[in-house]
Amino acid sequence: MAFAHRVLWPGAAAAAAAAAVLCTPGVAQANDVPGNTTGPSTPPPSGDAHHQEVSASVTSSRIKVTQVSGPKGGKQGTLSSTDVSWEPPPCWYEPVMTSEQLKKFSETGLALGHVSPHASWGGQKLWTDHYRDGKDAYNYEDGSLITRKGYEDYNLDKKGYFWRGVARDLEDPDSYGCERVMFWQDAGEIPKVPNAPTAETLADYAYDKVKVPDTETELKPEGRSTVNLPTWVWLDKGTFKDVKVRAELPGTGLWAETTAKPVALHLDPGTKDAEVFPASGDCEINDDGSIGTPYTKGAADKTPPCGIRYLRATDGAPYQLSASVTWKITWEGSDGTGGNLPDGTFETTQDMNVQEIQSINR
Repeated sequence: MAFAHRVLWPGAAAAAAAAAVLCTPGVAQANDVPGNTTGPSTPPPSGDAHHQEVSASVTSSRIKVTQVSGPKGGKQGTLSSTDVSWEPPPCWYEPVMTSEQLKKFSETGLALGHVSPHASWGGQKLWTDHYRDGKDAYNYEDGSLITRKGYEDYNLDKKGYFWRGVARDLEDPDSYGCERVMFWQDAGEIPKVPNAPTAETLADYAYDKVKVPDTETELKPEGRSTVNLPTWVWLDKGTFKDVKVRAELPGTGLWAETTAKPVALHLDPGTKDAEVFPASGDCEINDDGSIGTPYTKGAADKTPPCGIRYLRATDGAPYQLSASVTWKITWEGSDGTGGNLPDGTFETTQDMNVQEIQSINR
């Protein structure tokens, strides 16, 4: 028996809406309106290989991500945007199934799956009525009940894909911006709907996939510094190189490459009782990917181009020396577009014990 989650309409307007649905031929009648919100707490339906595309989690994207350049081994981490208000798009649409795949899904087994990020249909009748027999479907978009015309025989005589919304986080209110019931788009075309994917969408998506090397700085002296004597900080050449990530959405021709370029290392000594070199705490990254200058014998009293001088000894608990690399982010896309994204940072901390200079009076 076909089923769908119920919708409750508050007040008199709700009654009118319910009556309208009762009189309208479609995939579901009365309280069985397809496209009802399952809610973020509802787990995605599971299914076998025959219909895994529709029953797959709507938080899982089909975007293919490949690291084109940059380190691929060792310790790595994800960037944090320097613009706290920036985040990738909350949702977008993607091609999910061909006509043949949807037919097999709809007419085999339970046919339980999502038609939008927050809506699922259960039972063969809901799917076959709308996608095979041409009956209208109803769902909520931007707070309004929308009627979507049905399809004849899954569009088997056409070339293209059925598209569905994808949401990064179902609990994000903005993820409801892609609630259109799964719909058809001819092959080689991008749907002209709000939140349709663009090259910039893929660039934003790739931002979260950029992995940069851990900031493991070399120190001299190692492990323990001495009050009023400089600690040299540096990173060997080749440690920091551009990281480029390519994101492609299969079946659309859309792609974007997001590039992270290291530009500076910022030092925070972990205490106000310290001086940093340079005074800004920003050590530039050299053309060869190195930072600062390695310590050489006899340079203990010299001022390092990148380093710290602690003015007070630690007392039990070590200082937390923070080293964060700033990465400049740019992108270019398949349609000739491109630009800048917010800078990203990656930070690591390490213990710094600082001792007093000991002297013996005879």
